Parts: sequence; structure tokens; C-alpha cells
Amino acid sequence: MTKIKLSLITISLLSIGTMAQADVDLKIGGQAVIYYQTEDAKAPDTDMFNKDASSANFGLQLNANGDLGNDFGLGLQGTALGTLGLEDNLVSDVRQSGLGNNGDTTNASNYFAITKAYLTKKVANTTLKMGRQELPKSLSPLAFSENWNVFKNTFDAIVAINSDIPDTTLVGAYVDRSNNHRDLTTFDDLQTGASGASVRPDSGAYMLTAQNKSVKGLTLTGSYYGIPSGATPHVDAFWLDAKSDLNTLAQLPVKVGLQGGQLNPDGLNDTKAVGAKISAKTNGVNLSLAYSKVGSGTLSLQNVGTGVKTPLYTQMIGNQNFISHDNDTFVLGANMPLGNGKLIAKYDLTTDNSSTKNDYNELDLIYKTKLLGTNVFAAYVMQKADNKIFAKDGSGTATEDTNNIIRIWTRYNF
Repeated sequence: MTKIKLSLITISLLSIGTMAQADVDLKIGGQAVIYYQTEDAKAPDTDMFNKDASSANFGLQLNANGDLGNDFGLGLQGTALGTLGLEDNLVSDVRQSGLGNNGDTTNASNYFAITKAYLTKKVANTTLKMGRQELPKSLSPLAFSENWNVFKNTFDAIVAINSDIPDTTLVGAYVDRSNNHRDLTTFDDLQTGASGASVRPDSGAYMLTAQNKSVKGLTLTGSYYGIPSGATPHVDAFWLDAKSDLNTLAQLPVKVGLQGGQLNPDGLNDTKAVGAKISAKTNGVNLSLAYSKVGSGTLSLQNVGTGVKTPLYTQMIGNQNFISHDNDTFVLGANMPLGNGKLIAKYDLTTDNSSTKNDYNELDLIYKTKLLGTNVFAAYVMQKADNKIFAKDGSGTATEDTNNIIRIWTRYNF
């Protein structure tokens, strides 16, 4: 993190109209990323690592944060995406792009976006954050910034965070728009999944979250969302999460999590969900078992900012479209130190309760380590479905029930 000092002449904040000259220390940081993925189902009749089966990005992100005085703060983030020319020989697609050109490798080398631009103001024990920003899943479980791709998605939002009540964080927010992982420069309305399709209402969402840590080793979080009527009916959504460390509470080397909620669209069927997770460490290996059940209501339980990931404990690298609606899912997990890094293994068993009966399994093998000062991630993913839904032949017909994915990235934070 580097500090630079700028002289700001004529600062006008929040229409106060105050004219001033001030020295502002900006803390500059960011990250550089190289990201590559190849998979069987990317292109018909094509082997993995073939150009047509692969996608990649080079990305550079710069953050600037500063104290403007009088309890005002500033946050800016610029994101640049390119391919380093990889599309000429090694890949046929990009992981992220911009300017509405999803998957455009011809022009993918010159995309730039302002992915954060916000002001903060502290008033007593309340902090206001206004503008383009990330939303953490821990406090906004149904509209959150996902970290699985080259860079996170962000939101246009107004957020108030209050800590007047001891051991309690209250968050109120109006969330209007989000970009998505395929196009970081285009910010569009929030989306809800209806009957397997993505629908964008033309209104934002109101959120209220309360998180309490009064009992050491126990975190309770409750959230409410109201999405006004627009292209889809008005939706009320509720989500509860309880995480406990029994080693702190009862001297048992076990962690337990419980979650649940529902999506209530006016005049349509409610979607209800529950989940649980238990984990423990034995002989240097962390073991876990997670379960989730999502009902057959009208809406799919997925991030309304992206329409991709779920808040479920059973979320893995590629199973979101199989666990977000009308199913029962178990995920077995284990992780352990290996060499200079960590080896993680997870296995998904999903029972499809819908009429299609497309039961699903997924194996994730992940290795995380540090190399030459960078964070390195390498994963192999095997997806298997009862129905043939993956790789397509030349006629466009799905011919495979199995898909294999290899994902590798390296990230340097500065």
C-alpha cells in the first residue's frame, strides 16, 4: 500500500457547497491477476486445453482511499481487463470483459471500468457509504460481491452501518444496480431467477440486516429485502444465519452453522430454503458436512446482483444452478496442509426433486499456495448429471453427462 498526497482545490461534498483547499492522503493499492480456465463443455467436439475450449484474462485493479477531513472519506477503484494477446493462439474467450461486449476477444484488450466510486461520512456511531461499492455476503446474503472470477462484482448502493447497540451491527441499504461477471462496465438492474430464467426488475432493493455477537463464539445474522414491483411482482425476502464455535461455547472442537429463509413474490409460489453445516479438525485434517434443501417455489435462490452464486453452505465451484431450486444437497469436505499450501477436496451429492430428475454430483480438488510473492489457485472440477446436459456435438445436441473443468489463477496484491 502506497501513500500519495494530493492538493484538492474546490471540494464540494454532498451539495454542501463549501469551497476549500485541503491536503488529502490517498492510499494506493490493488492487484494484478492472470486467470485461465479450460473445460470439456466449452466447445463442441473439442479437447480440453484446445484454444476453443479455453478462456483467460489479464487484469489490473487500482484502489485509492483517502480521508477528506470532517469525517468524510473517499474510495475509488479502476479496473483494466486484457488478454495479453492470448486470444491469438491459446484461448477463444475471456473470463470478464466490458462495454457490453461479453466474450469479445477481438476488442478485449482495452476494457477499463470505474468499479468503485463512493463517499463515506461518519456521524456518531453511524457510517454512511454512498456510491459504487462491494457488498459482503456476511451482511448482505442475497445481494453480494462474488470473488470467484478475475474481479468481484460491485453495486450502486447507499449503505448505513450503525453500532449503537453493544455487540450488534445494524445495516440499512438501498441497492439499485450491479454489474456482472461477464461485463464489469455495464451496471444493470437487480435480477431474480424465475422458472430457471433471469429476470431484471426495474427497481432496486431495500435491505435491513442485524448481526449480533453478544455471546462469544456465536454470530447471529438476520436480513430482510424488499424488491418493489417492476418487471416482476414485488418480492419480500428473508434470510437467517447462525454460526457457532462450540470450542468457545462448550469446549468441543466443532463448529456448527444453521441457515434458512424464503423468497415471497406477490401472487406466486414462495421459495423456502434451509441449510446446516458442521466441521471439525482431527489429526491435522479439517472435515466438514453441509446440507441444504431448497423448495420448488417460483424463484431461484441466487444472488440478485449477478444471478450466479447462492448463499448456501453447499455452494461449490460449479454447482449453483443445480442447488438453487427444488433439490436436496449434501457436500462432504476435507482440507489439510500440503507442502507450502493447502489441499481442499469437496464432493456434492444433489437430488433433483423436480420432474426432470436430473440428479447431480460434483468433485472439487483445489490447491492454494504462494509462489514468488503471489497467491496461486489451481482447481480440477468434475461435474456429472443424470441427464446429458453438457458438451454438445456439431448438431447442437447435448451428448455428455460429464464435464471437466481446470481453473488456474495467480494474484499479486500490492
